Amino acid sequence: MARRYDTNDATDRVTGLREAASAVRRGELVVLPTDTVYGIGADAFSSEAVADLLDAKGRGRNMPTPVLIGSPNTLHGLVTDFSELAWELVDAFWPGALTLVAKHQPSLQWDLGDTRGTVAVRMPLHPVAIELLTEVGPMAVSSANLTGHPAPENCDRAQEMLGDSVSVYLDGGPTPGNVPSSIVDVSRAVPRLLRAGAISADELRKVVPDLEVAN
Repeated sequence: MARRYDTNDATDRVTGLREAASAVRRGELVVLPTDTVYGIGADAFSSEAVADLLDAKGRGRNMPTPVLIGSPNTLHGLVTDFSELAWELVDAFWPGALTLVAKHQPSLQWDLGDTRGTVAVRMPLHPVAIELLTEVGPMAVSSANLTGHPAPENCDRAQEMLGDSVSVYLDGGPTPGNVPSSIVDVSRAVPRLLRAGAISADELRKVVPDLEVAN
């Protein structure tokens, strides 16, 4: 039976974050608010938990799960060949609605799907998400919806779709925005915008003037 906690209530928030952290460590799924939409998350280093996440969404391995982190410093252990331009994007837009696709460390023992040696990573601008990520470390997090359905802006909608496939729901109220993050591939010599989202190409070009835009 899924448990749900109101993170706008001080007591419920403490209990909910504790229970969510415990669930993640057990390899279970949690739903959490972010600065874009609600996400469904699991321990990024548990291949079984990530597989359960994909199953809960009805999503294939051909659409690998992004990773959320609680601090830019975590990048040092996750990615390689991270350019100065990539770090400038981090400095300018994190925490926030920018996902960066980078080459992951080849030594990492994880299975996020068919990533082809890369990982999509982001630091969200949401205190509940940051607190959970700080407690448990990197999490595989995707929008908390069934594949093909709109991404949820509130916990009710996420729970309607995902039900008891999730152990703990953290209800932070409506999310601040409903536009997905922008995705920039920094695994290449010239960064490329793969998905235009909350941060426009014009804003990104203030940091990376030569930014390419995928067709």
